[in-house]
Amino acid sequence: MIKPRRIVTGVNSNGESEIKINSIIEPDIINGNNIFLELWNTDGSSIDNKDTTDRSLGPVILSPPREGTKIRYFSIAPQDLSVSAEDLELMFAAGFKAIGAEHERVNTTKHPGMHITQTIDYIILIKGAATLILDKEEVNLVAGDVVVQRGTNHAWSASGDEPALFIAVLIDSNFA
Repeated sequence: MIKPRRIVTGVNSNGESEIKINSIIEPDIINGNNIFLELWNTDGSSIDNKDTTDRSLGPVILSPPREGTKIRYFSIAPQDLSVSAEDLELMFAAGFKAIGAEHERVNTTKHPGMHITQTIDYIILIKGAATLILDKEEVNLVAGDVVVQRGTNHAWSASGDEPALFIAVLIDSNFA
């Protein structure tokens, strides 16, 4: 399981750069091989780089607040083919509710993990293999692939025998 070291910089009272936080981060949500690990969040307000507040603490919410950002690791386990479609739907519904995102599941016809956020997301698959599922098509991803997710309905599915590990940056956005 991933437990990254996170270094957060800032300045002291003389304006000199220094390390404000240097710590190992534990996952926020663990459900088997499915994890969410928040690294940092902003809320759209001015950033005080003298502050030592850990901006990754608090409840895990899928989307950033208005004008905010999020950076996180997330891992998706391969689907257990013995789980029924009804149970899979219940699992996804409970998972999205747990991260305050049940309202973002607007059309789950193609996959129970389908959701849409008002964010632009930069997502990098760093380990394993996965499939990006869209309304009209799917694309297989390998480690190193980057997805620029622009406020579209989508889901993720791990391919193969190991979990797919991603790093994602979510930025609150408006779409025309």
